[in-house]
Amino acid sequence: WRLFALRGGLHVLAVTLWFYAMARITVAEVTAIGFLNPIVVTIGAALLMGERISWRRALAVAVALIGAMIVLRPGIRVLGVGHLAQLGAALTFGTSYLVAKRLSEQVPAATVVAMMSLTVCIGLAPLALAVWVPPTLVQCAVLAGTALFATAGHYAMTRAFAAAPMTVTQPVTLLQLLWAALLGALAFSEPVDIWVLIGGAVMIGAISYITWR
Repeated sequence: WRLFALRGGLHVLAVTLWFYAMARITVAEVTAIGFLNPIVVTIGAALLMGERISWRRALAVAVALIGAMIVLRPGIRVLGVGHLAQLGAALTFGTSYLVAKRLSEQVPAATVVAMMSLTVCIGLAPLALAVWVPPTLVQCAVLAGTALFATAGHYAMTRAFAAAPMTVTQPVTLLQLLWAALLGALAFSEPVDIWVLIGGAVMIGAISYITWR
């Protein structure tokens, strides 16, 4: 129960930071900075769970962090609160995934997903009530679709955690950068920042190498 509560609290904080960032920076930037999740997970799995990390993997982690610096470019451009919020979200999500890995070793994947959904609903309820706006029927349908896909994805992720080391399961999520850049440009007319794509590609290459190793 302590692990369930801990994961719920971490996810509430991470989701709040993620939505705050999404409202202030581009979809591609949010996604690219989110690629730090696998780095947090890889380091955390090595430090806290005893998963082996060779010097080659350590070097790849360093390269991935360089990719993150390419995306953020501190000192070259002003980093807003949205960037800082997404950095916090990446760290918190990564920590939450480590707790999920521990839970997946003790209880079925469906239980992990159900308890996360329950605890996050309880934790986010006060924040939602503070700014509540009654949704329309169309918005309710969109939210239901979002819940369906998110729950299916979370269940699949949890099954993957139980089947393989974290350093193998996480890099697949890096494909999100392609979808995020396209979505931001086509749906929201957001500019495509070439440095975000380059930095994301560096992170994709580094973490793919971790998977290959």
